[in-house]
Amino acid sequence: MAKTPVLTPQAEDFPRWYQDIVNKAELADNGPVRGTMVIRPYGYGLWERMQQDMDARIKETGTQNAYFPLLIPQSYLHKEAEHVEGFAPELAVVTHGGGKELEEPAVVRPTSEMIVNEYFAKWVQSYRDLPLLINQWANVVRWELRPRLFLRTTEFLWQEGHTAHATYEEARDFAARIHRHVYADFMRDVLAMDVVLGRKTAQERFAGAINTLTLEGMMGDGKALQMGTSHELGQNFARAFHTQYLSKEGKQELVWQTSWGSTTRMIGALVMMHGDDNGLRIPPRLAPTQVVVLAIKGDDAVLAKVHEIGDALRAAGIRVHVDDRTDTPFGRRAVDWELKGVPVRVEIGPRDLENGTAMLARRIPGGKEPVAVEALASLLPTVLEEDQALLLKQARERRESRTTDVTTVDEAVEAATSGGWARIPWATLGEAGEAELAEHSVSVRCLVTEDGAVPDADDAPGNVAVVARAY
Repeated sequence: MAKTPVLTPQAEDFPRWYQDIVNKAELADNGPVRGTMVIRPYGYGLWERMQQDMDARIKETGTQNAYFPLLIPQSYLHKEAEHVEGFAPELAVVTHGGGKELEEPAVVRPTSEMIVNEYFAKWVQSYRDLPLLINQWANVVRWELRPRLFLRTTEFLWQEGHTAHATYEEARDFAARIHRHVYADFMRDVLAMDVVLGRKTAQERFAGAINTLTLEGMMGDGKALQMGTSHELGQNFARAFHTQYLSKEGKQELVWQTSWGSTTRMIGALVMMHGDDNGLRIPPRLAPTQVVVLAIKGDDAVLAKVHEIGDALRAAGIRVHVDDRTDTPFGRRAVDWELKGVPVRVEIGPRDLENGTAMLARRIPGGKEPVAVEALASLLPTVLEEDQALLLKQARERRESRTTDVTTVDEAVEAATSGGWARIPWATLGEAGEAELAEHSVSVRCLVTEDGAVPDADDAPGNVAVVARAY
């Protein structure tokens, strides 16, 4: 009789496979209010690792962390018409507090441009106050009609940066710096994610921005996922909130601004870009546990050896966990660690002890082989880096093999609806073609140059539209 698989196979039902992993790898549960989620310790451990690395990169730009209130006076949102129009369908509004109706309703933060600008207008007086570079780690609420854990939830966690600059060029360059050197470098170097950097079309850009830079990743089913965005806000919010400064020449000038954010959606992307039918595959540089050392049996000598190996690997700078739960069957524990995507398992039993070896199981390429115990501490750092590189290589090869260059809207729709991406000249597609794509639930994910760089303008000669179905 065939053994029932732990997970629904990807090829059979990709959305069900995704939900199975989120549940069985203990990443998150649905919250009590529709669209909310409870992030479990294993999932939150991934987010903590993401936070730590990204926070360091953000601070390297000179940005400082702050915190702004969750509740925003509703009147603030009406100061920038395009912004409020873009977010109106997603707003949660508090009308009562302390048993009384509020004099003014308060919006639960969907993003913080409005309240940040209220205070930027107070803090910025002179050119000496610029640039003002602020980031916050927070939660936001956007009333989601079609929730899916990590990908689209009513409440999610994120970081949002907000900056004010003296000139358009400074703001433009800072938004690009975040896009490339914070987000792209982190996603490629740590998450092993092959992301395409591009420029959003006018139809797709952030409400109230003059330009949105995006990072798009191809998931295992060929759909796109927006991984992070960096926006040039121009002077739209500065004009609405009178955020201005006294220039060196003694003139009152409006500031130029940016905002940028990345979210717990990255955990969902991690599942869908790297996962397989056996579960997660966590990039070693991200993994809270890079190596798990398992005792196969509850023999005293075996238990002593697994702890000895654990200590040696920690001394070598490896994040390690010792699994000595021998009252739980070894097979069940091995499957559980494979499901959770821990990059390497080191398995020790009485026979291994006699031979002075351990069984090395690599989650990312697969396979097992015996390795001398004394070689583990020197071997494993190399193994982990090899597997990190392999994940990125596999993700890139998937995107390249499933991206088609096309010349018509029909061809673009065909490519996007059959599990891939399309590239089509923007001059050929245009806004009319973009609208036609939308009728097939296909969108322009971003604009790139012919050689894949980020364009300087929406209508720059040679722009190419990257087209896909998206989450």
